[in-house]
Amino acid sequence: MRVLRAADHKVMPWKNGGGSTTEVAVFPEGAGLEKFGWRVSMASVTADGPFSTFPGIDRTLAVLKGEGIALDIEGHGALTVTRDGAPASFPGGTPTVGRLLGGPILDLNAMSRRGRFAHRLTRYVMDGMAALEATGDTNLLLARADGLTVAGVRLGVDDALLIDGPARLNIAGNGEVFLVELWAEG
Repeated sequence: MRVLRAADHKVMPWKNGGGSTTEVAVFPEGAGLEKFGWRVSMASVTADGPFSTFPGIDRTLAVLKGEGIALDIEGHGALTVTRDGAPASFPGGTPTVGRLLGGPILDLNAMSRRGRFAHRLTRYVMDGMAALEATGDTNLLLARADGLTVAGVRLGVDDALLIDGPARLNIAGNGEVFLVELWAEG
C-alpha cells in the first residue's frame, strides 16, 4: 500500500489545452498522455466546451464538487453527471462536449486503455466505520474528507491510497471516498 498525498499530485495542462488537470496516479509511473495503461486524475471545469479525446481509452467521470455536468457524447447521446449521482462511463475517443449545470465543477476521471486494462469507479459515503471490498489487481482509494483512517493511515482531502491486489479496506470517519478498481486484461 502506498500513500499518495494531495500536495504531491502532479498538475499539468489538459490534452486540448483548455484547462489543467491534477494527476493522482498513472501506470506505468511517469507515463505521458499517449502511453498510459491507466490514469486517475481530477480537473476543474470552469466553462462549457469540448473534452480532450483519448482514442482507445475507456473513461469514467464523477463530480467531486459543484452541481454537475451534462455530457453530449457523439453517437451515444447525452449523460448527466451530478454531485450525488453515479459516475458516468463513456469512450474517451468519442467527441464529447460538456455543459455545466450550475457553475464550475471539480471532477474525477478514471481512464484505462481498452484491451490492456479495465476499471470501475464507485462513490461511497462513510458514516463512522465501514469495510469496502476492493477487488482490482490494483486499487486506488481517494479521500474527499479530512481525517478518514484506513489501515492505520490518516488521510486528508484528496489524499489517496494505491493498493496492489484485492483488499478489504476498513475505513473510519465521516465523508466521501471514491474507489477505483483496475484489472489487467489480455
